[in-house]
Amino acid sequence: MAIVIIRQDDKIELWKNALLNADSSLEVYSYLEEHPKDEITMAVIWKHPTGSLANYPNLQCIASAGAGVDYIFEDDKRPKNIPITRIVDPFLAGDMSEHVLAVILAHLKNLNTYKLDQVANIWSPKDYKRIKDVTVGILGLGELGALTASDLSSFNFKVQGWSRSKKAIDGVKTFSGADEQKEFLKSTDILVCLLPLTPATEGILNQELLSLLPKNAFVINVARGGHLVDDDLIALLDSGHLSGACLDVYHTEPLPKAHPFWNHKKVHMTPHHASVSDTNSVIPQIVENYKRLGTGEKLQNLVDADKGY
Repeated sequence: MAIVIIRQDDKIELWKNALLNADSSLEVYSYLEEHPKDEITMAVIWKHPTGSLANYPNLQCIASAGAGVDYIFEDDKRPKNIPITRIVDPFLAGDMSEHVLAVILAHLKNLNTYKLDQVANIWSPKDYKRIKDVTVGILGLGELGALTASDLSSFNFKVQGWSRSKKAIDGVKTFSGADEQKEFLKSTDILVCLLPLTPATEGILNQELLSLLPKNAFVINVARGGHLVDDDLIALLDSGHLSGACLDVYHTEPLPKAHPFWNHKKVHMTPHHASVSDTNSVIPQIVENYKRLGTGEKLQNLVDADKGY
């Protein structure tokens, strides 16, 4: 038994060292170094090269190093019928909730606009909104969405949420299913997308859906770039139907320099850093699942392949 780390950034050694610090008896390899491929039983991955998982004939578990797993299902060459796990990190959900709160308050108090005015040497006081003036709608009530909704409610926001199946959250009005989505959207002033990316949700933030929001609604996408149809968002911003958007995720990352989002005054951007897995807090989950592979116990945080999350 051994672990291979496959990712296309500069964090392979960080993860390798963290795993060994947690358990020095582990056999851990970078996919870039010479390693015994037939001994690999777990692959710890993040946005791996397509087809790289097919190199391991005895692979027993594909472990995402983050909460998202959509990139795994996009790899048609991955070994099928192998369990996939994801990270469930309390810091991840809390960090996301804090980011969303910060973005909403910046919008209500015109902080983004004032920054643009500062650069242009413009002194232009503007009317601001209060928490009581808006209804925040959370699209997706999984772990991240549910905590964000609950936290916003504790700040006295009017909060509602939509999910595929019915959820109950204290202080949050919930909607579910296709039949209740329109009602949810028509009463949402600030829309926060926290859906998993699946074939059913890809492109869901499109002209049809976003047009159902009230005039001057604000959109926040902190889920995946694939949820958003970029041109549809720009069209609704330019028409004045939407007052603005704050995006943390994009179809291509880093965002290409020629993309119109860079210079659009109503689009505010962060570099996919709203919520990042803390290595030290999530390593124990991976080590525990690795041990369970050896004993045949059920793995933690399993992904439902049919749902895609």
